Amino acid sequence: MQTYKIALLPGDGAGKEVTDEAVKVLKAVGQKYGIEFEFEKALIGGCAYEEYKTPLPDVTLNIAKSADAVLLGAVGDWKYDKLPPEVRPERALLGIRKELNLFANLRPATVYPELTSLSPLKEEVVSGTDIMIIRELTGDVYFGTPKGIEIRNGEKYGFNNMCYYESEIRRIAHVAFKVASQRNKKVCCVDKANVLDVSRLFREIVEEVSKDYPETELSNMYVDNAAMQIIRNPKQFDVILTGNIFGDILSDEASMLSGSLGLLPSASLSDGKYAMYEPIHGSAPDLKGMNVVNPIATILSAAMMLKYSFNLNEMHDDIVNAVRKVLKDGYRTKDIEQKGMETVGTDKMGNLICGNILGI
Repeated sequence: MQTYKIALLPGDGAGKEVTDEAVKVLKAVGQKYGIEFEFEKALIGGCAYEEYKTPLPDVTLNIAKSADAVLLGAVGDWKYDKLPPEVRPERALLGIRKELNLFANLRPATVYPELTSLSPLKEEVVSGTDIMIIRELTGDVYFGTPKGIEIRNGEKYGFNNMCYYESEIRRIAHVAFKVASQRNKKVCCVDKANVLDVSRLFREIVEEVSKDYPETELSNMYVDNAAMQIIRNPKQFDVILTGNIFGDILSDEASMLSGSLGLLPSASLSDGKYAMYEPIHGSAPDLKGMNVVNPIATILSAAMMLKYSFNLNEMHDDIVNAVRKVLKDGYRTKDIEQKGMETVGTDKMGNLICGNILGI
């Protein structure tokens, strides 16, 4: 029996609840296909700070590095807001991405037919939307140096350096074109090349890489226009390729097309063995232990793990189809509840998806 080792990092707030359901679903699909998953838990975020006085302890990194993939819940809680910036839970995310060299972030924004009425946009605008945003994750203004706050000319001066090496752009571009080749063969490179030198380099390198993928169409769009077009006509996009800060903003904007953050997964990949999968929503500390948080984003993140880390495409499709069948059958969690549909808790949603996979 094939065995895969998964580092399980539930994190803070409702992270444990949603990862518990993803584990259940992985075990169900593993049972169906004769695949075994071994899970090793570790602390990250605020709970890690309480235990180790750091949000990303070495023991967690070692477990992550020894695993075949990492499944993360969420980090953060309001009670940690007054901690120094270097030990706040969110620093763990930047740290683990850097340590595992997770440079490619994949965020699908899919609008399910059963849920189009939940979108803040008109149904005819969002119906059929299926975007994959590919965001470079370890460079750009978040990691550029020099950075800091100094006194200059008698007043405070803050600065961060937006920068990219050619090699960083080239590798994320290859990821985008490879993903697009399995979809609708369209890549839109989003930048601010009319103003920023770093964006001009980004666009130049992406255009060079595109020559290796002649069957895939490349277009370019300024980030401000892209932000508008995602709302105006989201169906025009297949794969959006962009840098770290633009991708951070655009992916959060696109996430609202579906009507709930609780539906959307993500994958963060390296050019080696490391990969991390997590829902895009936060830790929802106010909902912790209430059995109301939607586990679908985490379950679909686990499905992405099967596809991108283990090449188990049929198992990935089984989970996705099970989620869609449960939604089609009229089951909803509180964040997506609709008149005439049955509202269920976190654990029942997971059980329904498992039952659909196993045919019970």
